[in-house]
Amino acid sequence: MEGHLIDPKNEETSINEHYPILKSFLAGSFSGTFSTILFQPLDLVKTRLQNTVNNHVSAPRNAMLSTVVNIVQKENIFGLWRGMTPSITRVIPGVGLYFSTLHWLKHTVCPDESLTPLQAVSLGIAARTLSGSLLIPITVIKTRFESGVYKYQSMGEALRLIYKYEGVRGLSSGLVPTLLRDAPYSGLYLMFYTQLKTISDRSCDGKQYIVMHFGCGITAGILASIVTHPADVVKTKMQLYSHEFNSLHNGVVFIYKKYGYKGFFKGMVPRMLRRTLMTAMAWTVYEQVTKALGLK
Repeated sequence: MEGHLIDPKNEETSINEHYPILKSFLAGSFSGTFSTILFQPLDLVKTRLQNTVNNHVSAPRNAMLSTVVNIVQKENIFGLWRGMTPSITRVIPGVGLYFSTLHWLKHTVCPDESLTPLQAVSLGIAARTLSGSLLIPITVIKTRFESGVYKYQSMGEALRLIYKYEGVRGLSSGLVPTLLRDAPYSGLYLMFYTQLKTISDRSCDGKQYIVMHFGCGITAGILASIVTHPADVVKTKMQLYSHEFNSLHNGVVFIYKKYGYKGFFKGMVPRMLRRTLMTAMAWTVYEQVTKALGLK
């Protein structure tokens, strides 16, 4: 889940200054877990569609629906949640770390002021780069679980086999396109979200406040998803076939030569749906949790 921000209103004592960061971590982890479970099928379908870039047969026009039907027929309905364990394993520390880092950066850079567009982009990129880099091995395992290409029985087995046959490079494969996807996404999302939120706050109150912010999250997610989707396709390719695509250049060249620019937008519909819906859901849950924890 990408890009939300809390605005601390009161100065706290030196002993309690760490509590908002901890609470942000817990609220982010909870909201990320809830939305990940709900929208995991869209992430899995996106990965399967992107993996068709390697196939010689063109995907049908209703590729998304065909992929869902194929998964249910071969793996039953619960097959749509394949890769849930690594997804949750990544989300709990990842989103929590993102929120807490973002909170700390905001409190450090401009505690009493609204973020400028440039500050929003910079803080979003910094927070996502940190969490994305630390959790890249889990991201690799998650992608391989979702692809259906690898038949790992557990995360432990996946970790052991990848390290045994591919070494550290295998566990960190796709790091560059992952950061090129996540860091700009978070920066752009936070910029769009904060600017749209500022505009909406001037014209709504009460129940409209929730609806308008929900809409801000949806709009920001759509815009940021479109810009960063090509990097997501390359990331999937490198993490599934690390021996064949051992550099960003190789992945980009292969996709473009074989399928043209359209190849860089494989799986965009399910990813956009997941990103926007997950963002809106995560924002709603996050706001309620932060209020319950006394951060709002």
